Amino acid sequence: MNLQGMLRFKMGWTQPEGPYHDVVMASRVRLARNLASTAFPGRASASSRKRVRETVFAAARQTYLKDAAYFRLDELDSVDLRFLAERHLISPTLAEEPDQGGVIIDSRECLTLMVNEEDHLRLAALAPGLDLRQAAREANGLDDDLTRRLDFAFRKDWGYLTACPTNLGTGMRASCLVHLPGLGLVGAINKFLEGLSQSGLIARGLYGEGTKVMGDFFQISNHTGLGRTEAEMVTAVERAVETVAQREKEARQKLANGPRRVQLEDTVQRAAGCLTRARVLSFEEGCHHLSALRIGLSLGWELPGNFTIVNELAIMTQPAHLAMLAGKPLGAQDQAVLRASLVRKRLGAK
Repeated sequence: MNLQGMLRFKMGWTQPEGPYHDVVMASRVRLARNLASTAFPGRASASSRKRVRETVFAAARQTYLKDAAYFRLDELDSVDLRFLAERHLISPTLAEEPDQGGVIIDSRECLTLMVNEEDHLRLAALAPGLDLRQAAREANGLDDDLTRRLDFAFRKDWGYLTACPTNLGTGMRASCLVHLPGLGLVGAINKFLEGLSQSGLIARGLYGEGTKVMGDFFQISNHTGLGRTEAEMVTAVERAVETVAQREKEARQKLANGPRRVQLEDTVQRAAGCLTRARVLSFEEGCHHLSALRIGLSLGWELPGNFTIVNELAIMTQPAHLAMLAGKPLGAQDQAVLRASLVRKRLGAK
């Protein structure tokens, strides 16, 4: 697998499958691990980080990731790095600081192993819809396989040792990427965010920590990894997200069946018109209109496209993806023109 070739393959985690897939785009379980007797990446020398990367790559090739794609990030250019970050395969932090970093990606892009970000290893499993348990099974299976080949830093009193104290213990972060336009439109989003904080959960932007909300997408996850078992954390996040998904669906029905229906129809139809007719489309405007189209599709309205297409466009219309499609770096205006053309084509418009 090469990066250009990845454009031709469907990302397994974006498929409209699994429980509540109209609200929960994907579930993700990430485990942070560090090698024993080795300085964390932030304190390690370049030669030490390089040894870690080669050690992890060698161990992973003895697992069921033997046929996966292996990338040394300091060998990639800035567009390649942003492309991987846009697909949620590496973090924006690692894309900005790739020195001695690495990533291993399975063929469906549902199982990844990031090397030398904040921790030596960040292994993650993704599943479409609200299916944290499946993601946890995949992540734990790989973790068990690697544990037989690598000596991870662990203490009986603290659990797995991590660079950030909030990851101590299990090293787990269970999260869901959720689409919440309905709660925003009925004015309940702030109450929802406050409730998450009181439950020990946190909501972040589209790309995780330190990023902003785009297209009404939030990442909901556990705040810490200490004090509860992995199963307890998965269950807590799953229950919270299920409640949120139910509230979001209720909000959508309230809008569709109440006095604000005409306003919602107008918003959705204007979005459909812009997406199928515009010749210039910025990323933020595209996110806004795709969000509106998605809520209309969830209500069963007759609109261009479907969930598969809209989910893919949410990824494919990002700047680095457009540069990869064009085969060259693009300025903002050329990006906007290509984005509009791509959206029209995928939605069946001229």
